[in-house]
Amino acid sequence: MTETRTPPYGITVLGATGSIGVSTLDVLSRHPDRYQVVALTANTDVEGLYQQCLTHHPAYAVMTDPDAAQHLHERLRASHPDIRILSGVTGLETVAALPQVDYVMAAIVGSAGLLPTLAAARAGKRVMLANKEALVMAGQIFMDEIRRNNAELLPVDSEHNAIFQSMPANFAANPGWAMDEAGVRRILLTASGGPFRTLPLSNLHEVTPDQACAHPNWVMGRKISVDSATMMNKGLEVIEACWLFNATPDRIQVVLHPQSVVHSMVEYNDGSILAQLGSPDMRTPIAYALAWPQRIESGVAPLSLFDVGRLDFERPDMARFPCLRLAYEAMQAGGTAPAILNAANEIAVAAFLNGTLKFTAIPAVIEATLARVAAHAATSLEIILADDALARESARGHIMDATQGRGAAVARGLS
Repeated sequence: MTETRTPPYGITVLGATGSIGVSTLDVLSRHPDRYQVVALTANTDVEGLYQQCLTHHPAYAVMTDPDAAQHLHERLRASHPDIRILSGVTGLETVAALPQVDYVMAAIVGSAGLLPTLAAARAGKRVMLANKEALVMAGQIFMDEIRRNNAELLPVDSEHNAIFQSMPANFAANPGWAMDEAGVRRILLTASGGPFRTLPLSNLHEVTPDQACAHPNWVMGRKISVDSATMMNKGLEVIEACWLFNATPDRIQVVLHPQSVVHSMVEYNDGSILAQLGSPDMRTPIAYALAWPQRIESGVAPLSLFDVGRLDFERPDMARFPCLRLAYEAMQAGGTAPAILNAANEIAVAAFLNGTLKFTAIPAVIEATLARVAAHAATSLEIILADDALARESARGHIMDATQGRGAAVARGLS
């Protein structure tokens, strides 16, 4: 960060009404002398953000949707006229870069989180990264901004946070380290396998959105829950890990671990494997990112290994989880291929959640989009966003063909 400050540290929470945002505010409320909420943001959840404003009294509140911002303003006008209401992406970028803000929790789901997260990096903040898409879409640009502006980058995803904790102690001071320099052989990225890890493949075609969102271990939003069920969430985490830890895809091994107790591991050249264990509760990595290099109370109950009893590990089945294969291939291809992958996935998952698309058609739409939209060198945001838009248009076209009966293979998820 550009300057050293003392508590209380000012916090902006991007995506405050989502599961990560709610967990972040829970941790912050346990340390009122250490942290001060400066800004809270949401997309359209006026009631959720209104209640959070009553509890946490931020100086700023942002609704991405302008109509929602007006409604929030009307709700707060009588009781809290001092809270400044902003709207749109510009509002998000503003509160990510406020001078009185030290740390930014980047928890907006999807590509919508890219620009405000970049704004936090450019402002030299401690960026607590729960948004995968900033690195999936614009990894090189984002990492360059972190280094150029002397910002701090702390991963919040439980897996990347676990890897960070298992890396050499001075890794954070050397974010450009090659894995060989750090003595690291491989990263072992754990995954629960989601709700369909053992479901017969023949039954996947008929799963419903509610079934896909019923994660066995974690409480998450619907989009991320579907990504977990398809393992695209893990594929995006592979791409994110490549940027965070200066790794190539072949040095990252995904390991199915249904108990979600070992959050990830680092294998060293001498044969040692260091693992971070804990209860499946996002407040642990949130507290670590907030307090690093110190540790603070998170509100998470201690893990009882006696109650856990056993830890199982399996290789992922790429036939069951084709989205994981597609993510590896996109990262290997480089350029804007990961952004194209992510865009197609967002469109396909939205179609599945609204009942337009079958679960098994999600990877079919993504693979067809990757085949039809040419990737380019990801040298600017303009190029990345242009390919993102082309991918969304292409994915929508595939889905439209499927729903109108002209794309039978895509509709059945058999392409």
